[in-house]
Amino acid sequence: MKKTSLVLLTALLFPAVPAWAGPSKEYLQLLAEMRMLEEQNSQLQQLFGSLQDALKAVTAKLDDQTTANRKALADQTLAITNLGDAVRVLREKADDTTVRISTVAQDIQALRQALATMTTQQPSTTMVPTQPPSAGVGDTTGAPPAPQSQAPPVPIGMSPQRAFDSAFDDFSAGHYDTAIQGFQLFIRAFPTLPQAAQAQFNIGASYFNQNKWTEARDAFLLVTTQYPQDADTNAQAYFKLGQTYEALKQVDMAKRAYDTVMQKYPTSFQATQAKNALDRMGRK
Repeated sequence: MKKTSLVLLTALLFPAVPAWAGPSKEYLQLLAEMRMLEEQNSQLQQLFGSLQDALKAVTAKLDDQTTANRKALADQTLAITNLGDAVRVLREKADDTTVRISTVAQDIQALRQALATMTTQQPSTTMVPTQPPSAGVGDTTGAPPAPQSQAPPVPIGMSPQRAFDSAFDDFSAGHYDTAIQGFQLFIRAFPTLPQAAQAQFNIGASYFNQNKWTEARDAFLLVTTQYPQDADTNAQAYFKLGQTYEALKQVDMAKRAYDTVMQKYPTSFQATQAKNALDRMGRK
């Protein structure tokens, strides 16, 4: 098509010459240039085809590389996910081990305290001389009375957590007198453990639930004086103290207890309860 166009263009530009005159020099030169253009056009088409083939090869390589990168990224993501799961499992096992170690440490402490208590309560080995019986009156055996030993604060082998849970079970079941004894026993045996503050609070709650307002007040006050470092338990104790003062008809003391909750523990749930209590008391 291109060749035909060139021929027509040449025929228009150069008028026909007589056959006897023969081809002119310009005509021959134009034909030579046309052949050169055709050859160049053919070379360009071949080069363009080569470039297309090369572009297809590069595109295929890029597609293969993209697929390989995508697969490698998916493999890395899966490996990271598996590693995260393994770390989570290890963390859970570490936490479980920490809890077990803490329980064993508490068991050892309970055992030491129980053994120390038993050692201090053993009867003296000093022999007491017997008195001869009086005529017609007295002990015919001549033996001194057997010493009476007190029970250890906690059963041997009972961990602090078990002792606390046992008392709390009584508290939850409404056996408040038994719960009070259990919590008092826990505090005497393990006064330095973190649960001691909660045990003292539960003593006050047990009295409160029995409407023993004076005993409840004293128990809650002990929480605030003996365990001031336990913020959560103190917030609960001050709020219950306010309720106890209300039951005792000591309105000013109740307001003071509620104010203490709001000032010392403003972000606690008990602070919201204390504000509601003050609003209620202000409306009366």
